[in-house]
Amino acid sequence: MRFDWPQLMQAGMRGLGLTPDVFWQLTPAELRLLLGEPQSPPMGRSRLDALMAAFPD
Repeated sequence: MRFDWPQLMQAGMRGLGLTPDVFWQLTPAELRLLLGEPQSPPMGRSRLDALMAAFPD
């Protein structure tokens, strides 16, 4: 996944009013949440079971 850093910085610092230090401390998921982007649904039990079967260690 590639990030458009100039656009994200503008949205975070100008749009949300974040200071640079706060902006750079955010994870991409936190920034997307603050920007109101749709979030992935949480993993269900069936997906967890499939991952556990695929990676039993």
